[in-house]
Amino acid sequence: MKYSIEEQWDAYLDKYPDAHLLQTSAWGELKEDFGWEAVPVHNDNCGALVLFRKLPFGFRIAYIPKGLVGTEWQTLWPELDALCRRKRAIFLKVEPDAAESQQESLQDAFTGFERDAKPIQPRQTILVSLEGEEEDWMARMKQKTRYNIRLAKRKGVRITETSDLSVFQDLMDTTGQRDGFGVHNQFYYQRVYDLFAPSGACAILLASYEEKPLAAMMVFARGSRAWYFYGASNNEERNRMPTYLLQWEAMRWAVAKGCSEYDLWGVPDAPEEELEASFTNRRDGLWGVYRFKRGFGGVLVRSAGAWDRVYQPLLYRLYLRYMQGRAS
Repeated sequence: MKYSIEEQWDAYLDKYPDAHLLQTSAWGELKEDFGWEAVPVHNDNCGALVLFRKLPFGFRIAYIPKGLVGTEWQTLWPELDALCRRKRAIFLKVEPDAAESQQESLQDAFTGFERDAKPIQPRQTILVSLEGEEEDWMARMKQKTRYNIRLAKRKGVRITETSDLSVFQDLMDTTGQRDGFGVHNQFYYQRVYDLFAPSGACAILLASYEEKPLAAMMVFARGSRAWYFYGASNNEERNRMPTYLLQWEAMRWAVAKGCSEYDLWGVPDAPEEELEASFTNRRDGLWGVYRFKRGFGGVLVRSAGAWDRVYQPLLYRLYLRYMQGRAS
């Protein structure tokens, strides 16, 4: 029987249950629906899901999110280089699934790369340990967060699983308008749910009061890790603190899936001292969610960042200049 490339990649990932969610074929299929091409590459000991994005004049950028997967990374570079050159990639961006504390051990693997590359994923996150009993999780949280979780229970907030994407989208749109950030359309969230939920890797949790939706989130799990990627709330009944109970139930869902770590996915990229000194008076960017996320008793972790493998140096510099202009 001949297996598809996706089936071969899934079979390879079966050997690495703790590989990041962004390296799965489901994530690749999602990105293909929104303008990327996903190409998995692997040998016996190392592999990567590579995403390609078209640029004008037939050029592309290549990107490996939260990979490579496996060991002996150097053995895969020749095949990746050949693939990127065939696709006319200007550069290949690699964001390893590793913490900043592991940077030194990665240096040899990234010989010949540009080190000061700009990551695409949030550089810093908060990781919450799900070890121990639920009382242990509570004990690690900030006092105010513990209080708000219990308050939500007392005030009649209920958490249920739902597959109603229209409710989720309404809450996302309300949150985007209130907090001033862009949200995906319903087709995007529907595709996420359709790709990950059938295998049990994703759930939509809904917080409601007297049948009225107050907040919702998508939670994901793979191996020992769970992730909070998308969440939203409306502008009513906020005094019932539904988002706190929602996160609590997401943690309980994650443990039921066998996870021992919960990734809150994205806080400002600043030292902890600055975060603690400034979070009460800043609401821009990811600062608006830091106050909320810090309360769950996690540890601040900064990623190892990104490395760029450059194939077209002149075009690479022009691309960086263009992106810098867009950001300013």
